[in-house]
Amino acid sequence: MNIGWKHAIASVVAVPIVGLFVGWTGLIGIGASGGHWAVTDWFLHWVMRNSVETAALSMEAPPLDDPALLPLAAGHYETACAVCHGSPAQPRSDAVLAMLPPPPDLQAVVPSWTDEQLFQIVQHGVRYTGMPAWPTQVRPDEAWAMAAFLRKLPDMDAAKYYDVSGLHQPPMEGEVSPMPITCESCHGERKLNSGSLIPSLAGQSEAYLLESLRAYAGGRRASGVMGVAVGTLPQEALPDLARYYAGQSRPERPVQSIDAALIERGRELAERGRPQDKIPACLSCHEKPGANPVYPKLSGQAQPYLERQLTLFKDGVRGGTRYHHLMTEAAKYLEEDDIAAASAYFATKAK
Repeated sequence: MNIGWKHAIASVVAVPIVGLFVGWTGLIGIGASGGHWAVTDWFLHWVMRNSVETAALSMEAPPLDDPALLPLAAGHYETACAVCHGSPAQPRSDAVLAMLPPPPDLQAVVPSWTDEQLFQIVQHGVRYTGMPAWPTQVRPDEAWAMAAFLRKLPDMDAAKYYDVSGLHQPPMEGEVSPMPITCESCHGERKLNSGSLIPSLAGQSEAYLLESLRAYAGGRRASGVMGVAVGTLPQEALPDLARYYAGQSRPERPVQSIDAALIERGRELAERGRPQDKIPACLSCHEKPGANPVYPKLSGQAQPYLERQLTLFKDGVRGGTRYHHLMTEAAKYLEEDDIAAASAYFATKAK
């Protein structure tokens, strides 16, 4: 029997009308208590995995074996992720397990994803699951750090997790919950070394620290990690934090071996700049007598941290304080080897 064109048109018109009618009646249940049909659950996960795998095809993960990546992500994981996904320090609650779909135990599922696929999920989130995108889309370096942390998570015991996340273990026998993540969990001097991607705050000016905290809190300086951390604090606490760290002294710590020629090139940039390439001398603003207190002190910071910040300035990503535009303009003409040299010089320069 041939189906006429009139019947075909009628079917095309009728199907959405019937669908809208069924939706209007409320007969389709949306309660999470009953769960999905098995075929629905399979289909949704199949679509999600195919989507992530396709999106990751055009990516190539940077090296993720640097131990400095772990502390950068671990504290954020405990603060923002562990409540749903669990961690070696805290199990998931019954309320979380009742979500539809329930957030997966990442220690179990991470091995089934590649580094690129983990980045895709962390950076962009997953629709209809409650999995949010990374808080800022202009800091893929942070999402890659989280991918590096997740790659190590399946093999972490509680002791290792406490160490990299900065949590304090329960102080008394019988305690269940550890002490929470604090500023010192990441920025405490005992946690930092010459390879850190996290800055030392001790001894920076109160004005610089306060402007930076307010820039993170107001979303003017992009960082998923710091935006979440500072966003949980009351505004009136920020001056106290700035005052506390400004009053701390930074201990001398061993500096990793760095090529002397690289340090010398960095010294020339710091002291004289390169006027023909529109690169000013770093020390014409930073660390000179009577310098603007909103300009940070660079000497003694870890080389990897300085390299990352200069790269963010060059890319036009880092900012938020009143004078960030000056540094964005200064960094615009830096080459990759200039960034390495300047960072090497200030990392080895006495405070």
